[in-house]
Amino acid sequence: MTDRAASWRMPTPKQIEEMAARVDKNGPPARALAPGDDLPPEYWQAIFGDVSADRGPPRPSIRTQRLAGIQRHLLRVSCCRCARTVEIQKVDAVRLYGRDAVWRDVSQRLLDNTCTLRTGRHEEDGCWPQFE
Repeated sequence: MTDRAASWRMPTPKQIEEMAARVDKNGPPARALAPGDDLPPEYWQAIFGDVSADRGPPRPSIRTQRLAGIQRHLLRVSCCRCARTVEIQKVDAVRLYGRDAVWRDVSQRLLDNTCTLRTGRHEEDGCWPQFE
């Protein structure tokens, strides 16, 4: 038996009862809300007071956007595997791959064209893009 295992012991039944009594004192109110009940005003204050609620719907990730819809001037992608970073201006990316090309596909091509980690196995070859 290690010192760590020896230091932990199961609580006695009396200690368990004492812990349960403490939880009951600090526990939730006696009656929970039913599905048809109105929510308490504190709930609505928390919802309406949340700053993130004013931001609107989340924008789509840059990796799923088409090149024409991206607002950035400089596009950057890095590889999680080899830590290499590739940058391209949006104008050049549109010229090479077209306005309707998806940034995820373009960035994967950019990384794969200059990938140095080639093992010969399709499953292991190539870079793993991380979008910035």
